[in-house]
Amino acid sequence: MEYEEARKVHNGLIDKRPLLIARCRGVADVVDAVKLARALDLEVAIRGGGHNVAGRATIDDGLMIDLMPMKGIHVDPQARTARAQGGVTWAEFNRETQLHGLAVTGGVVSSTGIAGLTLGGGLGWLMGKYGLALDNLRSVELVTAEGEVLRTDEEERPDLFWAVRGGGGNLGIATSFEYELHPVGPTITGGMVAHPFERARDVLRFFRDTTASLPDELTVFGGLIHSPEGEKLSAMVACHCGSPEDGENAMRPLKEFGSPLMDTIGLISYTDLNSMLDAGYPAGALNYWKSSFLEELSDGAIDAMIECFGACPTPMGQMLLEHFHGAATRIAVSDTAFPHRADGYNLLVLSQWMEPAENDRCRAWARQSYGQMEPFVGPGRYVNYLGDDEPGDPAVAAYGPNYSRLQEIKTKYDPTNFFHMNQNIRPLPQG
Repeated sequence: MEYEEARKVHNGLIDKRPLLIARCRGVADVVDAVKLARALDLEVAIRGGGHNVAGRATIDDGLMIDLMPMKGIHVDPQARTARAQGGVTWAEFNRETQLHGLAVTGGVVSSTGIAGLTLGGGLGWLMGKYGLALDNLRSVELVTAEGEVLRTDEEERPDLFWAVRGGGGNLGIATSFEYELHPVGPTITGGMVAHPFERARDVLRFFRDTTASLPDELTVFGGLIHSPEGEKLSAMVACHCGSPEDGENAMRPLKEFGSPLMDTIGLISYTDLNSMLDAGYPAGALNYWKSSFLEELSDGAIDAMIECFGACPTPMGQMLLEHFHGAATRIAVSDTAFPHRADGYNLLVLSQWMEPAENDRCRAWARQSYGQMEPFVGPGRYVNYLGDDEPGDPAVAAYGPNYSRLQEIKTKYDPTNFFHMNQNIRPLPQG
């Protein structure tokens, strides 16, 4: 029974059976697990929070190196830094930092692990003001493919530090992260406004116009969702991390637009906002996602979204627009491995359901909807949302102009591609 529970990841569609699971409680356990895998010639997968939709955190017939027992968190409120181990979730991290009124950009679902989210990017409610999660890293501790423990930061192995900020699990096993923290909360302004699906065109156009000129403190995501009762809705979710007065003023247009069916925007704790959407993404639900960055949110793209969502077969399905602006876009494309630094939107076609009998129908809807949206998307892809059945080499689209440099660094630190159960960056040919 312990094995059956330990092998599960968040996405219930993933059903893999590792030969061994190493439940690591410290860095020495991780080193031993790497050495064991090499001695037994086993393929390796790394689980942090286990949220990756493609199921890269687990493996059939190999070794899962499970960091989930590694829950250490230390906050230095004077220095405004925190170091946290690789098994920590954002709920656990925020609980500690908010004791001091501090936070860093984390995911929009608090059960997500800090490790995978940060290594691949790190979208979140604070990214307009403070950038992505990876933009706030001060250092990372890694266990390499040879079982060596390395620290990397701007001064120590700066090439590796550049690469881990976006390069996912390709360079090693991240056993701990040191973040810069910022004064946030404990009370901020945030919540959701939801309108009838029949008003979706107006809502999404309003969302487009509003997000064209947001203050850094305000992040707004929009899209098409279902209510808990299964009713189709058009909605916006927002977070303002500044003063209550500024938050009230910034949120007024969202609250005054139209006649919403639901309006929960108001004063809320940052931890509550960060967990507000958790119930919509339950552990064990079956998930299949498709995602790309939009060139622009044109009227044609809006109409295509509405048409696609009208055919959504599952009452847990969504089509989301995650808006990029502010601090996250003021970092040069080449400053970190994460290259997506333009103002705009990440489109996520999120198919989620509970019954395996619906697998084919729900996956087909996501694929068909993504196909209908393809005329409107650009070449970039967000690595954390890539599925397990992407055609070609999706890592090239995920990293764009940074891919060749990542290949060189991958070749330096993992020339045999020991860490390949990920959205893989292939090392350069040897010899």
